[in-house]
Amino acid sequence: MAEIILDQGIGWGIVLGFGAFFAILMTLLTMAQKRYLQEYQTSEMFMTAHRSVKTGLVASAVVSSWTWAATLLQSSSVAYKYGVSGPFWYAAGASIQVLLFAILAIELKRNAPNAHTFLEIINVRYGKRTHLVFLFFGLATNVIVTAMLLLGGSAVVNALTGVNIIASCFLLPFGVLIYTLFGGLKATFLTDYVHTSVIFVIILSFLFTVYGSSDMIGSPQKMYDLLVKVSEKPCDKEQFKIDYPNIAEYPSYGICAVTDNEQGSFVTMASLQGLIFGIINIVGNFGTVFVDNAYWQRAIASRPSSTVKAYLIGGLSWFSIPFTLATTMGIAGVALVGAGKLDPLTDQDVSAGLVLPLAATALLGKAGAFAIMVLIFMAVTSAASAELVAVSSIYTYDIYRAYIHSGALGRQVIRQSHISIIAFGIIMSILAIILNFIGIDLGYMYLLMGIISSPAVIPVTYTITWSKQSATAAVSAALMGVVCGITAWLVTAQSLYHEITIKSTGENYPMLAGNLTSLITSGLITTVLSLVKPANFDFEITRTKLEVLTDDEVVTNTLHDDPIERDPVRLRAAFKFAVTSSILLTIVLIFIWPLPMYFSNYVFTKPFFTFWVAISMIWAICAAVSCTIYPVFESRNSIISVFNGILKDLRGKDIIKDKKRLSQEVVPEKNNA
Repeated sequence: MAEIILDQGIGWGIVLGFGAFFAILMTLLTMAQKRYLQEYQTSEMFMTAHRSVKTGLVASAVVSSWTWAATLLQSSSVAYKYGVSGPFWYAAGASIQVLLFAILAIELKRNAPNAHTFLEIINVRYGKRTHLVFLFFGLATNVIVTAMLLLGGSAVVNALTGVNIIASCFLLPFGVLIYTLFGGLKATFLTDYVHTSVIFVIILSFLFTVYGSSDMIGSPQKMYDLLVKVSEKPCDKEQFKIDYPNIAEYPSYGICAVTDNEQGSFVTMASLQGLIFGIINIVGNFGTVFVDNAYWQRAIASRPSSTVKAYLIGGLSWFSIPFTLATTMGIAGVALVGAGKLDPLTDQDVSAGLVLPLAATALLGKAGAFAIMVLIFMAVTSAASAELVAVSSIYTYDIYRAYIHSGALGRQVIRQSHISIIAFGIIMSILAIILNFIGIDLGYMYLLMGIISSPAVIPVTYTITWSKQSATAAVSAALMGVVCGITAWLVTAQSLYHEITIKSTGENYPMLAGNLTSLITSGLITTVLSLVKPANFDFEITRTKLEVLTDDEVVTNTLHDDPIERDPVRLRAAFKFAVTSSILLTIVLIFIWPLPMYFSNYVFTKPFFTFWVAISMIWAICAAVSCTIYPVFESRNSIISVFNGILKDLRGKDIIKDKKRLSQEVVPEKNNA
């Protein structure tokens, strides 16, 4: 483990200062939207952003909410462990879920346009028993994701600045709590945009530094030579003790030829362990997209005409973040070890996600460490804001309004949302501290998540897309899936390693067995039971029974009632486009692109590696334009209105009197007592 590079004051400044800055900025933006755009903070606005967000902002929000600490840290770790296959399988294995979610997103608009959460749909379709079962899976997914955010973020803050891990776990979500309380879902979209923009700027800076200006690497050709040098080095434990007397334990990764890679090379897709990780990644991330209410909320908040485009743009843009960053910084860690510029990392450091910060520090010193601190802060807080609102909406609509006070409206809904946001933030901080102390780190949680969440994937998918699935089939599949998945996971660990410990259960093969069993068992059970005894659900029930809350607002002439936006023919066409495009992209990313290189045992030549790096560079630039420039262009009229309003206020004119409220009128709230 490298020595601490930054002063604690810098760590405190980023965690507290940036948190306070974004809390103030987003609060001011919320006030500006209310004054100049008449976006009043009603219960519907707080939870759904009035279902009117445009394509670019939704795409940017999807990228931001899917850019966890793990996206940056774990992707670099698997690059360090497996070479170029690690970044690809991380990116491809976790982007196809977002692409395929476009199908569910448009089906949501067609079959349940007034829903606030995906669990509301389950409740209406199947009833309370099934609702409670999937309530567990939904909340469990949010807990796992938030735990990973705080585990990864606190580990980096502690490693680079020495700030206490307990303090980091509590303070990282603090600013997020404040602006989420004030602005609700729309505020998270705005911060998502800012965070995504900063993330792309830093990633592109690393990219051009490593492959352009760095004295240690400086070009794809030099990177290739350094990686080949490491892969040709024999794995000699005795020699390692002589070369590195300060490192007690012989590390498994990044110092010599890669086990199970073709020719031991870091520059090949023919990596068995990389492929196994890819399968785990694919299975695990279906659960953390399809069963995470944060992604359903982004679909709920988007315009019907924007939904499919937003998820396709978001999925393809997100691909570039782990692919480009890890193809730059993850394998740079290997190259730097080979060049003697960085000590080999221990297995514990690699699992904790410290490849990225340590490589950045070796390359750029304090500037690199500072950039990583900002990068991780942006990833943790943007994704955490999405999780906070997701859990808040589940508590409000699927616990409070479903089981405690069914008639709650208006301010009561917002008040309960505020309470749940604060409570969840505190609970997750405590849980992250507990996990840290018992030795559960980011890498372990990342591999585990699919075992817990993926049994709900197929039943949830069928809920919105297939009228034949019965309540019995859905519940049986989810419960049997998680039981069989956990059993397969633990039995495999015991069989292969003769013990059940954190180390043995965290290995690739037990995790692979558990993840695959959870998803496949659940899918088979619900499909077979639904075919044997099919239901015949009428989706007109979910279209009409789920209603927009209108207790504190009169919704007139709004986008929600726009007949063009809700035209069944247009929505059907969008559904067909979503199915065709997302499935085609999935086939390309998972089969057509990587598998021929795997089965042919192809090892990259220097020109091909240069081409590979160029692809990552071009993809990242295109993604940055899509997520930073396009949303501004799309919202230019609103931005101009806000600036004009500010100028009028500065000149002493009252913008509220000058501008008619065309979109909505706010009337006194009904008595909710």
